[in-house]
Amino acid sequence: MTGKGKLVTFEGIDGSGKSTMLSRLQKLNESAPLWETGTVFTREPTKETLTGNAVYAAIENHVDPLAELFLFLADHAAHLAETVRPALDAGNLVISDRYSDSRCAYQGATLKNTIPDAFNFVRRLHEPWTIKPDLTFFFDIRPEVSCERCKDRGAQTKFERVDFLKEVTANFRKLAEDEPERFVIIDAEKPPEENEKIILEKIKKLV
Repeated sequence: MTGKGKLVTFEGIDGSGKSTMLSRLQKLNESAPLWETGTVFTREPTKETLTGNAVYAAIENHVDPLAELFLFLADHAAHLAETVRPALDAGNLVISDRYSDSRCAYQGATLKNTIPDAFNFVRRLHEPWTIKPDLTFFFDIRPEVSCERCKDRGAQTKFERVDFLKEVTANFRKLAEDEPERFVIIDAEKPPEENEKIILEKIKKLV
């Protein structure tokens, strides 16, 4: 349960266009408010924070995947306390580029040979204390297309390998199958203008 406000999340592998979509909505909202409620645009891992910096350093330095998971969890906890929960309590709409589902998808894949049933292990770690989104858009894209997009922008990380991203995508799809009432699947290979209309309509209904 959220507070007075609503929580919307954008999920998907890198190169799926979710960050671009969040930026598009943010610019539109700055020109003229899209909704009657206030809107807070945010992301995970957080930027320019103690916990967020630790996560980015862990990714760059290839730390142990279990240690990396708990750094992500620490950043999520800080994000909830400092940004998400206060905004929801104030009655705002919160739109986050990545959230807890990314941990289930990504760390569920990185830990698959370390922890039995890593996907559900990661999901259970969140359940007692996180805030579940009211609406999640999953930007579904073929991993091959994702990697080409990331290569073009010079932004590849250790996570951006086709074989790995196939596992991550399968985890995202499992999350969507488990909670169809929360997830909206977006064809991320369609023009962003088409997807923007779908997303704006769904959020309008939510708020």
